[in-house]
Amino acid sequence: MHRNKTLHKQSHSFQIDAAGWAVGAQHLPSPNFDARAEGTEIALLVIHNISLPPGQFGGPFIADLFLNQLDYEADPYFDQLRPLRVSAHFLIRRDGAVLQFVSANDRAWHAGVSSFCGQERCNDFSIGIELEGTDFEAFADAQYAALAALTLALKTAYPLMHVTGHEHIAPGRKTDPGPFFDWSGYEARYRLLQKQANPGQAAPDLAFRLM
Repeated sequence: MHRNKTLHKQSHSFQIDAAGWAVGAQHLPSPNFDARAEGTEIALLVIHNISLPPGQFGGPFIADLFLNQLDYEADPYFDQLRPLRVSAHFLIRRDGAVLQFVSANDRAWHAGVSSFCGQERCNDFSIGIELEGTDFEAFADAQYAALAALTLALKTAYPLMHVTGHEHIAPGRKTDPGPFFDWSGYEARYRLLQKQANPGQAAPDLAFRLM
């Protein structure tokens, strides 16, 4: 897999180390991952939302799901999750705390059946970020701040070209991050951080929300 050689020192609290783990995030290694194919370029960032039980925030259940430790008796909704073995690379809590479950060098199981610009199996070449939230209410300002900073760190470490939503790579099957996700605000925060981190430099840019 190809990583950009130059790592610029950033003013935010995230930096991706050589093993693909974010300094500044809490690390909770999930068993739900596998290796990417040799030579894969990590070119896509996929934004999701998740809440467990649906519409409830702050509990341990998202992390437990990704770690295969979910107590299926804790809520009736969880019974349908028994066969799932899933993960995302990152989870951003409502307060902006960032948890990492899979090295960004590896393939997390976050996208499922998916296609981006004609290329199928998006897990192969993407990084997945879950935001604690739903399709039915706004995300927290702290989440956007963390997301923009994490995006910049990932862009510094990998040849990312596009950022899109789960709904865009699996239309008709998935709806997240949903209508309350502020794509314009997220992009503006990212570009401000990018400008501050690389003053006077024309850095390769990201395309946002391309379907």
